Amino acid sequence: MNNFRLPYHLIVQEGIFEQVDKVMADYVPDINNKKAIIVTDGNLQQLFGKLISALQEDFGDSEVYLVQNNYFDDAVALAKYVCMNNIQVIIGFGGGTVLDLAKYAAFVSKSMYLCLPTTLSNDSLASPVAVLGTEGKARKTFKCTIPDAIIVDVNVIMGAPEKQLMAGIGDTISKYTALNDWKLAHTVGNSHVDDFAYMLSKMAFNTICFNEEKELKSKSFIKILTQALVMGGLAMEIAGDSRPASGSEHLFCHALEENYSEQVNVTHGIAVAMGSYVACKLQNRNIEKIIRLLKEYRLPVKPSTWGITEEIFVGAWQQAAASRPDRYTILNEADLSYERLAGFYREMESLF
Repeated sequence: MNNFRLPYHLIVQEGIFEQVDKVMADYVPDINNKKAIIVTDGNLQQLFGKLISALQEDFGDSEVYLVQNNYFDDAVALAKYVCMNNIQVIIGFGGGTVLDLAKYAAFVSKSMYLCLPTTLSNDSLASPVAVLGTEGKARKTFKCTIPDAIIVDVNVIMGAPEKQLMAGIGDTISKYTALNDWKLAHTVGNSHVDDFAYMLSKMAFNTICFNEEKELKSKSFIKILTQALVMGGLAMEIAGDSRPASGSEHLFCHALEENYSEQVNVTHGIAVAMGSYVACKLQNRNIEKIIRLLKEYRLPVKPSTWGITEEIFVGAWQQAAASRPDRYTILNEADLSYERLAGFYREMESLF
């Protein structure tokens, strides 16, 4: 059985960023006296200058560390800086790029890590992995630890672009096919399915699937999406890897990033939602459920919208399994002929 840990806090509340020190004091009484660093980027510092200044004051006039790039070397450099300056608390303030770098630096430096997301574009806010750049445009998923606390300010998320919330929905929808691939891998002896992790990930999907609130900028929906993304992250923590949230649809996304980044610039959450349509078809499952969700949430999954031509689409699917050869999915068994995949492309072009 995989050993796992849970955050001290998961709080989704209006104005909570102004009380981070107080809510954390319940579990770490002297947290105000611990040396802290706020990791963010220049754009966010301009947008949320007052909030960040207030955080600095709450944590003993802590310093701000501006992220320039999201590479492995940058995360290690931050970890080194933290260790050399006896910093005990890392506060990640931002989106996935900032949070993944801060999370991995906290893991390397063995520091306490508080996650303060400014958007909800994927489940990385609660996951035990960090996606970082390596060489050129290549990116790699590194294991790390989940945050000690996840604190979501509804007022801040309300100001995030709607397309980022759509990406978070897409990342959650993709669990439908990821879980099926996980079961398939289990049947061939490639992976072990942890029942509790499976249940949590399925609950994350169901939270979005059966949710009646479709107004993305409503406070109630932001709370629902946060819960779904956190459940997905915790499912990975319990399973000990990303299988509860990543299957063939994610391999398609990786293939796009690794082979077609010059032509295509699609967000992760939308790419995996797009991939879930084809993965569901390859798995011979209920495609109507996926179509309904993609349309109800108005997700922009029409491939040509993102510059994805039929040739790129087919090429990405045919190269998808190679992006992670150790991961057994439906791609190991399915017919991936040009004709069949091109048919899926044309279906999506007409449907969406």
